[in-house]
Amino acid sequence: MPRLSLLTPSTAVGASRDLLSDLVSKHGRVGSMVSAMAHSPALLSGYLQLSRAMRRTKLSRKICERISIAVQVQQGCGLCLNSHIDTARSLGIDEGEIQRARAGGSVDPSIAAIIDLALKVYREPTAITDAQINGLRDYGFNDREIADVVGVVSLNILTGAFNLLAGLTPRRIEPTPLR
Repeated sequence: MPRLSLLTPSTAVGASRDLLSDLVSKHGRVGSMVSAMAHSPALLSGYLQLSRAMRRTKLSRKICERISIAVQVQQGCGLCLNSHIDTARSLGIDEGEIQRARAGGSVDPSIAAIIDLALKVYREPTAITDAQINGLRDYGFNDREIADVVGVVSLNILTGAFNLLAGLTPRRIEPTPLR
């Protein structure tokens, strides 16, 4: 049961009403996260801006979804995790790679390295080393792609934490122990 009421363009006020009205006119409807997020026009506006910005990442969608899976396992948002797993499947990522992403890895050493960076950004950014960044460069990641990891992780923290706070997740998942 949601902890926050779900707003619509007719029940929201001010900037939230305008944001929701615009979204509904463009997409026909909005999901429960956006409807609940509308209680804070600053949060909703920030989420929409970050979400749009991260569509321009130079990381591939397949890498972004693996990062999102790994982060959501740690954060515990079942709603987000299920959504990212569904997207990963739609992109052709096989079940073995999805399971490895859940555990914070990949069969591909370059993808495993970028997931490891993302998990450090999530848990302990002070643990990131020059050697780790240089290793990512050795795998062919450029500075923009490395920086984009922070955006992907940040978007996941925002959506997962909000869904958990708002009670929109079907259940809390337990983090998978990392290797």
